[in-house]
Amino acid sequence: MTSLDSPALAATRPADGRSPAAVSRPRRRGRSGDGALVRYAFIAPAVLYLLLFYGYPIVKNVVMSFQAYDFSTFFNGRAPFVGLDNYASALSNPIFLKALANTGLFTVGSIIGQFIIGLGLSLYFRRHFPLSGVLRSLLLLPWLLPMIVSAAVWRWILEQDNGVLNRVLEGTGLISEPIGWLTSSDTALVAVIMVNIWLGIPFNVALLYSGLQAIPEELYEAGQLDGATGWKSFRHITLPLLRPVVSVVLLLGVIYTIKVLDLIIGLTGGGPANATQTLATRSYELSFLEFDFGQGAALSNVLILIALLFSVVYLRANARAAKNG
Repeated sequence: MTSLDSPALAATRPADGRSPAAVSRPRRRGRSGDGALVRYAFIAPAVLYLLLFYGYPIVKNVVMSFQAYDFSTFFNGRAPFVGLDNYASALSNPIFLKALANTGLFTVGSIIGQFIIGLGLSLYFRRHFPLSGVLRSLLLLPWLLPMIVSAAVWRWILEQDNGVLNRVLEGTGLISEPIGWLTSSDTALVAVIMVNIWLGIPFNVALLYSGLQAIPEELYEAGQLDGATGWKSFRHITLPLLRPVVSVVLLLGVIYTIKVLDLIIGLTGGGPANATQTLATRSYELSFLEFDFGQGAALSNVLILIALLFSVVYLRANARAAKNG
């Protein structure tokens, strides 16, 4: 065994008497510090982007909701603090309850239609057949089009006098006179929901189909041996394994649907008689038509809170269901 005072160790020891390990330790700390700086340098652009394009608008919107921020503010620069007056005015307006109810109906109807049709198409395309890939690609077309373009096309299709839909229904004898799909308060919201379902189906199919592809075929083969075919196979194999994907689809679907603006503006503009007015369109109307930016910001904050509340409740319920098996 080599002694600590052997000539070999003494030759490698620094002049100040410190051990080699003590000399190399600061170097490791230096390299560690350089690595942290590199990591922060890579993260900094993303953080700066989020703060600039997401953080600042949200903070600005919250501040505006407590100010008398209107068209004159752009000229005199004055936006006095008014406390909760903007919230009180926006929530006490009779249109708010109508918009809130329409938002709920529009969101629930769209999500149910998109999910059921999307899941059915995903199960259908799971079976391999000629041109299935081409059909799946064509199915994504509504998702790729700008929403305002889709709204213009559907506005032409649903037009009362010369619309394609009424012409087809009249030609087949299903209706005797044209239906005002977008001009009647009884059918306008239903028509808007139908169009939004058409737009959202590709999103549901894309995610649900990818989730189905991740389920091993061996599980279905084992289930067939135990008599789990058809509905039993779907209930006991497909649905449990597809639950994480379903959670993402429903959560994102609600968040996207609850804030839909351009589709409704392009189809009905919130009319007729506020029949398709939602919280998003009402906030837009207050801000950019009535130029009451304070009330518009207040209503948009209410919409954000509703979306956050739903997200928290849904995620907790889903986590509890997953924990209980």
